[in-house]
Amino acid sequence: MKVEKVGVIGLGIMGAGIAQVSAQAGYPTYINDMTQEIIDKALKGIETSLDRMKEKGKLSDAEKSEVMARLVPKSELAEFTDCHLVIEAVAEEMGIKKEVFAALDRVSSDDVIFASNTSTLSITEMSTSVQHPERFVGLHFFNPAPLMKLVEVVKTPITDPDVLETAKAFVKSIGKVPVITKDRGGFLVNLLLTPFMYDAMRALDNGLGSTADIDNAMVLGCGHPVGPLKLADYIGLDILAKGVLFDEFKEKRFSPPAILRRLVTLGFYGRKSGRGFYDWSDPKNPTPISYD
Repeated sequence: MKVEKVGVIGLGIMGAGIAQVSAQAGYPTYINDMTQEIIDKALKGIETSLDRMKEKGKLSDAEKSEVMARLVPKSELAEFTDCHLVIEAVAEEMGIKKEVFAALDRVSSDDVIFASNTSTLSITEMSTSVQHPERFVGLHFFNPAPLMKLVEVVKTPITDPDVLETAKAFVKSIGKVPVITKDRGGFLVNLLLTPFMYDAMRALDNGLGSTADIDNAMVLGCGHPVGPLKLADYIGLDILAKGVLFDEFKEKRFSPPAILRRLVTLGFYGRKSGRGFYDWSDPKNPTPISYD
């Protein structure tokens, strides 16, 4: 199997980044979202990202033009019929994702590979929305997709080995490093990362340290690039409060802490809402908040 044309459905931060990476690697990349306004915003964001690369001498004017030309907006899912790989990056809701894949399946060839960029939801359950679930994988990119090197390649109990190898080869071809994991809640990275962030929240709630001290301890003491509380704000407190891992494993370490649930109840979702464990009024210089 060989991927020659890629489709990306959903053009939020992650979808736009995946589309950019695909186009930069030389793949004609079809893109789609609910409105032309969202598509235009994504294309503008990709162009800005490429301009930054150009300013750093990593991209020429001609190369930028070639990348943008490979991004082909499509208004209907029926126009994705000749894609060899279609990556979904829509809202993190199982029902929405299954609807998208069911619609794609009705218009796609039997040899297409479907992939989801979900970070927590079951790839196996998603695959039940298509006629050939053995041709379904997870491709979990990390934010920002143009910069982060890792992609988790998630296999279900019935993923075709050839499909898995094709997915791995595609990931390598776009300059990323694939790691293979089974379809379990959180896959590899979030399975390990989520309880780490929850423990930091519990430490804060128990008065063991301030927001700044907890984050500085992990940055300066363990060499982490960002502290766990600031990282939680980046991810989105509303997402972390869903408790998807607890639903699967029923273990206390995967249970969203009380302070997290309360902040979300107040509408404090982190960076995207302007407040979480930090005040994001100045996005370039967030101020830590301690909730005594």
